[in-house]
Amino acid sequence: MKLYYATGACSLSPHIVLCELGLPHDLVKVELSTHLTATGEDFTAINPKGYVPALQLDDGQLLTEGPAIVQYLADLKPAAGLLPPAGTLERARVQEWLTFIGTELHKNFSPLFNPAASVDWKAAALANIERRFGFVEKALAGRDYLTGRAFCVADAYLFTVVNWTRFVKIDLAPWPTLAAFHQRVLARPGVQAAMKAEGLV
Repeated sequence: MKLYYATGACSLSPHIVLCELGLPHDLVKVELSTHLTATGEDFTAINPKGYVPALQLDDGQLLTEGPAIVQYLADLKPAAGLLPPAGTLERARVQEWLTFIGTELHKNFSPLFNPAASVDWKAAALANIERRFGFVEKALAGRDYLTGRAFCVADAYLFTVVNWTRFVKIDLAPWPTLAAFHQRVLARPGVQAAMKAEGLV
């Protein structure tokens, strides 16, 4: 498999899952400002959506969208326990978290990385992030991870998004449980492997 990624972007989530599962993979870095890969290919010819992550399967098919990719990967090694079985409420809970992180957290960070975003837009996005962090803070009370004591694919996504706070200068002090979660996930060997491969640690 081949993962197209941008350093520290949302593609870090499937990269973490690949490392957690020990699945062999190649990495291809994408420069999002130019839409060129590190090898000089036009990324939009590979993925017409123009953004990462994109996972090229061994048969040549391309799978996009982080939540879909991490679920596909987890199902390749179900014994690893990163995703409950299909058809269970536990599976739906993980999907619930993936949706929440994607729509309520991930998307609200976008204006903070956009130099063209207005001051008002950024302020509104930051207020949304703070409210959502408050929700996650309460949900994590008494838990190591989002669904309990076991790490799952949604934790990889939440970690990736929370990690952006250091780039946009959001202090996690108001959410100590979330900050502890971030450090707990950061210490995992699979997470360290992905972070090192992307030059983030």
